[in-house]
Amino acid sequence: MQKIINSHCHIYPEKIASKAVCGIKDFYDLDMSLNGTVSGLIEDGKKVGVTHYLVHSVATTPKQVKSINEFIGESVKANSDIFTGFGTLHPDSEDMQGDFDHLIELGLKGVKVHPDFQQFAMNGERAFKMGEIINEGNVPLMVHCGDFRYSYSNPEHIKPFLEKFPDITFIGAHFAGWSIWNEATEQLAGIPNLYVDLSSSLYDLTPENALELIHAYGADKVLWGTDYPMWESKSEMEYFNKLDLTKKERSQILYENAAKILGLK
Repeated sequence: MQKIINSHCHIYPEKIASKAVCGIKDFYDLDMSLNGTVSGLIEDGKKVGVTHYLVHSVATTPKQVKSINEFIGESVKANSDIFTGFGTLHPDSEDMQGDFDHLIELGLKGVKVHPDFQQFAMNGERAFKMGEIINEGNVPLMVHCGDFRYSYSNPEHIKPFLEKFPDITFIGAHFAGWSIWNEATEQLAGIPNLYVDLSSSLYDLTPENALELIHAYGADKVLWGTDYPMWESKSEMEYFNKLDLTKKERSQILYENAAKILGLK
């Protein structure tokens, strides 16, 4: 039986989940049927046999960092057999090193940021300060990449960060360039420390185009994910199953690559 890791999952406390989901709906102008809760994530994943989840959330203000990381930490502890958690940092924090140390103390295994939500350029001084802390801490970094409406996380900003921090395992969400997938691939494919996930991408790419992007990065550098609660696992797996991949490539993307990054046995 194929093990499956959902490598891109946003989760929220039940009391604010509906508000958070509405915020995402408005930001991306998308219809969404999932509720953003932990129980909702697990229930959705069961429909396709997900065996592990990489969970995280993003702080839009510095004061949110502590509470978000504590929620992710608590969620991981409550579901330690199937959850790995990434914490968040904010570029305007007065004590970013302290925030990082705290998320590590909570048992979180990496960092997730969203430059477009948090309004900072990945090739700027604030991003480089964050990179220095993450590099010293030796954990993976997941970054939302790409948006035709903004430039914060577009490839011309991502590439300098990757070059400055070649030892950071960098996961570029959405083929490292949501809505500008081909442009991002042309500029970023082949950079050694770059992995990508294919979340929030397959809905708008032909199977042929998606396969080209996977082969450009290399199937050993691609992770499967749904961007929960944005997309349902069932429909995302249906898109994925249309791709003309080998059995080995499927196993790498669905499980092996993420398991390696997360240190799963």
